[in-house]
Amino acid sequence: LYNTYSFFALYANVDGFDPEAPQVPVSERPEIDRWILSLLNSLVKEVSEALDDYEPTRAARAIGDFVGDNLSNWYVRLNRKRFWGGEMTTDKLAAYQTLYTCLKTVALLMAPFAPFYADRLYRDLTGSTESVHLDRFPVADDTLIDNELEARQKLAQDITSMALALRRKVNLKVRQPLQTIMVPVADESRRKALEAIMELVKSEINVKDLKIVGNDEGILVKSVKPDFKKLGPKFGKQMKAAAEIIKNLDAKAIATLERDGKLTFDLNGTPADLDIADVEIISEDIPGWLVANEGNLTIALDVTVTPELRREGIARDIVNRIQNIRKSRDYDITDRISLTFAPADATDDAIRDFADYISRQVLATSLEIAPIADGDESVEELNMDDITAKVRISLATS
Repeated sequence: LYNTYSFFALYANVDGFDPEAPQVPVSERPEIDRWILSLLNSLVKEVSEALDDYEPTRAARAIGDFVGDNLSNWYVRLNRKRFWGGEMTTDKLAAYQTLYTCLKTVALLMAPFAPFYADRLYRDLTGSTESVHLDRFPVADDTLIDNELEARQKLAQDITSMALALRRKVNLKVRQPLQTIMVPVADESRRKALEAIMELVKSEINVKDLKIVGNDEGILVKSVKPDFKKLGPKFGKQMKAAAEIIKNLDAKAIATLERDGKLTFDLNGTPADLDIADVEIISEDIPGWLVANEGNLTIALDVTVTPELRREGIARDIVNRIQNIRKSRDYDITDRISLTFAPADATDDAIRDFADYISRQVLATSLEIAPIADGDESVEELNMDDITAKVRISLATS
């Protein structure tokens, strides 16, 4: 929360943001703004209901989850560029107003739990001499709550989290591009939701393509693992027979279970109902791919790194290291630089193929591969896992 406020304050002070300025209508703000405001008002309802039920722990945890998982790690991270540089456009104003509303509302919601910090946050935000404890507790605006939008963004967050976990499993950094992520869908509504968030997901997990496939296409081989603790009370003496049938469900039956959340099957001549919560659906790994399951969501990530993808990953690493050097040298964000890379088999192809990309990202007016004299103080060594590159970095002459 402190870091989120610090980010807001840094740029708001630079731009002279006025919280009293006329509000950009919520309907005219980008979807990401409408999503966080919807989630904020859902939070207000949840906190109010929890406090009415004398459940302060549930209320406080809901606030913490909103700030950590959604406001800071998703909304601010995805929208940082909207706050950077340039004049106060309508889009930039909408971003400021959205973040200001979230921070102020959080200060009001958390006041019963963290009275002193909430008061400081509230006063710093509003510039008021009045205490947060003299303001009214927030009331949810139901017209701003969009459950479909919240579900869609939650799907994007879940896919991103699962894909990043698969990357960590095989030690593939996010800067290393991958070719494809595949997501099976059980119905048309899930397909439309995925199509709406496709570009966001591809950007977050750094893949070239998101492929949506039907559950019945047979690309992913799935099996069902019974949860005996749940099946026992449900089927009693027939549990073993039921478990045997469940373990041998075919692809069509599994697809139905995933789509509808339940399945009716024949158990010794009697119809029996199975809920998706009674089992665990497992997808087998495909050669060259990694598969993950969470509830009724399955993803498959192609972890094959082709030579072309490897070169792009090296270029991204080079950009990252040079940006860090710019900061350490206290270069201004608008300073132009010149780059000379020492010849090296491990990096030459990547630098040639992605010279334009590297130059744009680090504001280089010139980039070349040429011998570098020893003892040059402007030469830096870029250490990138198992690769080392030498580069001379100097401010470009006007």
